[in-house]
Amino acid sequence: MDHIQEQIQSLRDELSQHNYNYYVLDNATISDYEFDIKLKELEKLEEAHPQFFDPNSPTQRVGGQITKNFETVTHKNRMYSLDNSYSKEDLLDWEKRIQKILGTTDIEYTCELKYDGASINLTYENGKFIKAVTRGDGFQGDNVTTNIRTIKSIPLNLNSDFVNDFEMRGEIILPLDGFQKMNEERVANGEEAYRNPRNTASGSLKLQDSAEVAKRPLDCLLYQVVTDERKYKTHYESLEAARNIGFKVPKTIELASSIDAVFDFVNAWDSKRNELPYETDGVVIKVNNLQQQEELGYTSKAPRWAIAYKFKAEQVATVLNEITYQVGRTGAITPVANLEPVQLAGTIVKRASLHNADQIEKLDIRVNDTVFVEKGGEIIPKIIAVDFNKRPKESTPTQYATHCPECNTELIRTDGDAKHYCPNEFGCAPQITGRVQHFISRKAMDIDGLGGETVDLLRKEGLIQNYADLYDLKVEQIIPLERMAEKSAQNMIAGIEKSKEIPFKKVLFALGIRFVGETVAKKLAKHFKSIENLMAADFETLIAVDEIGDRIAQSIIDFSNDLGNIQLVNRLKSYGVQLEVSAESIENQTDKLQGNAFVVSGVFHQMSRNELKKAIEDNGGKVSSSISKKTSYVVAGDNMGPSKLAKAESLGIPIISEDEFIEMIS
Repeated sequence: MDHIQEQIQSLRDELSQHNYNYYVLDNATISDYEFDIKLKELEKLEEAHPQFFDPNSPTQRVGGQITKNFETVTHKNRMYSLDNSYSKEDLLDWEKRIQKILGTTDIEYTCELKYDGASINLTYENGKFIKAVTRGDGFQGDNVTTNIRTIKSIPLNLNSDFVNDFEMRGEIILPLDGFQKMNEERVANGEEAYRNPRNTASGSLKLQDSAEVAKRPLDCLLYQVVTDERKYKTHYESLEAARNIGFKVPKTIELASSIDAVFDFVNAWDSKRNELPYETDGVVIKVNNLQQQEELGYTSKAPRWAIAYKFKAEQVATVLNEITYQVGRTGAITPVANLEPVQLAGTIVKRASLHNADQIEKLDIRVNDTVFVEKGGEIIPKIIAVDFNKRPKESTPTQYATHCPECNTELIRTDGDAKHYCPNEFGCAPQITGRVQHFISRKAMDIDGLGGETVDLLRKEGLIQNYADLYDLKVEQIIPLERMAEKSAQNMIAGIEKSKEIPFKKVLFALGIRFVGETVAKKLAKHFKSIENLMAADFETLIAVDEIGDRIAQSIIDFSNDLGNIQLVNRLKSYGVQLEVSAESIENQTDKLQGNAFVVSGVFHQMSRNELKKAIEDNGGKVSSSISKKTSYVVAGDNMGPSKLAKAESLGIPIISEDEFIEMIS
């Protein structure tokens, strides 16, 4: 039996090498016919000897598994978004910021093309591909492992010395040639052509049948190795090593010793990007030294050590037919330009945001104007100017709406607010639907089996008027609704019931208090421990909390004094929703480090950096990414950045070791 296993493994290794030669190196060393013969031989052997099944075998790349629901998975390491820049001045400002933090001008950069596709996180353990998760909201995404296995440029087994456990970040893209062939086939079959490669690639990852995914010519370009191991000193070195063991790392990446060299890279590719076989919308510039990356750290949204330079957005001219108004969940009014349909950056654009009354007045935008439209960050269309030469003679200035387009309540606008608001919080349909949709969203209550359209349907049918009403719903009420089967109704009720386990910090975010986003909700939950304590707090108590300003404090007080909100919170409490921090979550928490700010730098041995930071926060301390006069302690590990060390010493900030920190909290 050993010789059968050896034969199977030999075929797997050979076919994997051929896959790599063809899909990564673009250098086929065997004909398609010969490859298919060997693949069929392997399939027969695996079928006859199922005890040797391997999910990463080349035979599994053809797909065939059906995924009805994609499991939500929390990222081990958050997938941050990138800050964008649109000019060389923006890049120079970024360079000044990082030089100031690092205390040096000796910084090397990598320049990489920013490919337009769907971000993916690939996990490998002991040289084997384990899972693939979409970016999602950065904190959690969808498990699309079965579909990703069908992409032949992604290695499933690694035989070389790299690092043991790591994640590879990359972009799933659809090459332009492949996209064109797909569309030719669709048109020939009488089907509508796909609009653009990016959306088609992204949509492919969520197809239920992996055999359908396997038919699409998807590719994966890798751009980051994420690991706790310190084998490589630079980002460039880690990508070179990844390329050498089989990952498809684009060869367009270049090192730049100065910001001038970065400009040269940007200028070169801005002119020749149309020659590429893939769509690209800019350049990503990163600090190359991994130690410096660590010192720079992250803001709440993006790494400080990287920035995206976006190529100038495509612009088109079209006619503005009408201005309408949308009502958001907080009552905020957003004016919308309804345009004569026009092709822009691969999609048909019919609408664009006008932001607010001030923007309309500033640009003097009027109905029937010919306007110039571009995609802001090449995502959301926006009007950037008016062609006054084509303005009709009978044109009159735009009069901004005075009443809500949905409930006809008179709009209000407070000092300092850019937007107008509809104050009819509990009687305006879009606000009711929007607040419930926010409540059930992934970052909030994460209720499975319940989507935005269903929420609107439940409201229209009179079954809900607010998010507390969800907990009164019964299966028999839902089954008669349009497109609802018994199983769907049961899943919805089960999802609502399970949401009672969601922790208080997420419930607090779900309540939709104005200006209380995800990060603020976490701080408030940690500080006040329960909704009662929070709603009882006065203005002075609220602004005493770290990073809670006047605007947030006043919003919380307004929410807490509203009778409708008080009733909603009391109802949620009666249903068993978590409106206080659980005993388990505060079991190991103390106030030992209260009032102290820590900067963590270097390599540690007893705890990982993330464990250290969690220990600081669990004991009442605050973690900062950069040293300032407000820093209480620097926890220094091996290879601490010299600039941080020098800054700490110059400010007289105590530098403690990992052991001393553990002693401090023990």
